[in-house]
Amino acid sequence: MYYRDDAGPHRKKVAPTRNQAEQVAARVNAQLASREPTLLTFTPVGVAELRRQFLDHHEHVLHSAVGTLRRYRSATQHLDDFVRTLPRLPQAHEVRAEAFAAYLRRIEVAPNGHPNASRRKLLANGVRYVLETCRAMYTYAVRWRYLPPYAGNPFAALPLDRMKAEDAKPVFVFTADAELAFLRACTAWAFPIHFTLAKTGLRVGELVHLLIEDVDLADGWLHVRNKVELGWRVKTGQERVVPLLPEVVAVLRTVVGMRTRGPVFLRERFHARRASVAGDRRELGKALRDRRGAAGRPLTRAEEAALAGKLWWDAGAVRADKVRQVFVRGMAAIGRPDATCPKSWRHTFATLLQDANVDPLIRQQVLGHKPTLGAGLGMTAHYTHTRPETRREQVERALRRWPASLAYAAGRPGSR
Repeated sequence: MYYRDDAGPHRKKVAPTRNQAEQVAARVNAQLASREPTLLTFTPVGVAELRRQFLDHHEHVLHSAVGTLRRYRSATQHLDDFVRTLPRLPQAHEVRAEAFAAYLRRIEVAPNGHPNASRRKLLANGVRYVLETCRAMYTYAVRWRYLPPYAGNPFAALPLDRMKAEDAKPVFVFTADAELAFLRACTAWAFPIHFTLAKTGLRVGELVHLLIEDVDLADGWLHVRNKVELGWRVKTGQERVVPLLPEVVAVLRTVVGMRTRGPVFLRERFHARRASVAGDRRELGKALRDRRGAAGRPLTRAEEAALAGKLWWDAGAVRADKVRQVFVRGMAAIGRPDATCPKSWRHTFATLLQDANVDPLIRQQVLGHKPTLGAGLGMTAHYTHTRPETRREQVERALRRWPASLAYAAGRPGSR
């Protein structure tokens, strides 16, 4: 097909055979004759407008998580900043992806987003994430015909899977000795938190949103549940149950004490005063609905998330940032200041299951990873069901490969 536009003449292959190409040409001719939009019609938009529509799509149509939206907004802001440095503000389809990638390698940013924080260049994984997000935004643009049909997605041609991440921090996986040293360095308040992370593989966000009713201490099970009415859900949306070793049950009994409702893990020294809001899941949900109603107007999702966070705080729950701060201090105390992410517990837990040859399906279920058709276990995971006793036996067998920390937990004052 041969045609002209503002950019000049174009010759485009539209079909693999002559017969199919003639059908395309006939359709375009019919569209031209009836003055309908043709296959070559598109609506050019600026980057700012494309970004606004892309974020609105995730906000109001896909209903993506607030944290996901925050990351998308930050990533696409770099593209908006880039086009404003050019001599002429381009349309979205005029952006050169390679020039933007080079721009990302040059700029300096504040890692935590605070304007007064020290600035540094983006790490390789950060550059890749920004480009992947922009690729997704331009895929949205293709679907809504904001790009010329002959242009395609400019970010799709970038070899993102081949980008080297030489400056990425290596994942720290505990050894048995390092685990024991860390737990011994913990305070009486911090020990139960990190011991539970180490022996359950929970995400930090899952741990700080545990309610007492989620923990079955009598039978030794921990339930990871979505709590949409409390403004929180599991990262993948996958609810699960995790078996608890007797040593973990004993530690959790000490943490919970005589309490029967509210968050499992409270902020340090919180026992000195009463929570301004107390209750089980149903009662906390009602308290949050009352706070929303008191606003007197519809709230944005960001405002609702902030309101839910304040409710958990008023209930005495520890915050994820505090868990990370304690982890950083503990790793520095044992001579590993380079390890700063409490997700190391989850990596270590998964590695122990692998070392013990735990069934892959059980690993997937206990860790709460979302099954993906066409990858890994595929449909086998859909049709296979593991018995609770099998799950408990295999996980316990893996965790007892490191008996020292379990013995230390059982021998701590207050353990029962």
